Amino acid sequence: MRITLFEPDIAGNVGTILRTAACFGVPVDLIEPMGFPWGDRALRRAGMDYTAAGDVTRHVDWAAFTARRAPPSARLVLATTRGAVDLWDARFEPDDVLVFGSEGAGVPDHVHEAADLRVRIPIRPGFRSLNVAISAGIILAEALRQTRESST
Repeated sequence: MRITLFEPDIAGNVGTILRTAACFGVPVDLIEPMGFPWGDRALRRAGMDYTAAGDVTRHVDWAAFTARRAPPSARLVLATTRGAVDLWDARFEPDDVLVFGSEGAGVPDHVHEAADLRVRIPIRPGFRSLNVAISAGIILAEALRQTRESST
């Protein structure tokens, strides 16, 4: 299981996701460009000292990420408000790569089309979306719950 952030805009969200991933032992891929300089104080503040304990790989762009994806056969699971499958109906696999778009723009169509599974978190009508760091935590927790149950 991995988390991938596509061109994230907000350092605080990235720091929070890095902290969450470090706590669960999940590697993180960051696809650039990012909307802030790497090492920004907000990133360190949100991630606290957990970011140093995390497994983070930076990629210069989507093409570089897809060329180095490990394992290459892993499914891309995209979190999206345009998703076709409610989170509660999605079935996760241990090698899934959980992809989250930028806070301002999400992901472009070519990334959306590359996804093997598109997942949405069901929320109340009239609400647009959740914060990306919250979404990442919710989806990661469900994915880990499912894959840990299936491995026992």
